Amino acid sequence: MLKHLALISCMLGLTAFFAATLSAAPANPKVLMKTSKGDITIELFQDKAPLSVKNFLAYVDAKHYDNLIFHRVIKDFMIQGGGYDVEFHQKATRPPIKNEAANGLKNKRGTLAMARTNEIDSATCQFFINTVDNANLDHTAESFGYAVFGAVVAGMETVDAIASTPTMTKRGMRDAPREDVIIISVTRVGD
Repeated sequence: MLKHLALISCMLGLTAFFAATLSAAPANPKVLMKTSKGDITIELFQDKAPLSVKNFLAYVDAKHYDNLIFHRVIKDFMIQGGGYDVEFHQKATRPPIKNEAANGLKNKRGTLAMARTNEIDSATCQFFINTVDNANLDHTAESFGYAVFGAVVAGMETVDAIASTPTMTKRGMRDAPREDVIIISVTRVGD
């Protein structure tokens, strides 16, 4: 009787182990953003923001972000990039995506979110990294918010260095860094 109970217990344990192993979600993708101020590694939350992650990775794979700039830097708020080159020419984009701000992720320090216009579903290629907690950008009953889809996992000191860059109005754009902060490349890592 004890042998049967031990065997049943062992089989249940193995079944639970294999079930947990098989149902484990794949690891979130990561990207390495090389900038003229240093490197930033970002984890993308494909389980919470699948459309935003798919969209961002499509731009990454197409090398869209290579040699663009962080064109908008506001101290104690965020840094924004992904749309303009050093001459402030806007790069062509794919069609806009649905806003996933209702995904439960918050605009906390170090999170990556989709930039957009006042139109809720207008995000294309531009993104921003929150340099402080920005609850005013979160999805609420009063405001749809901005979709968080990733977070900095290494290189926050680079984000802070970019955020501390002196700014000016450049080619009609306010809050532009006086010295260009270039996104040298964005590539997938750990695949």
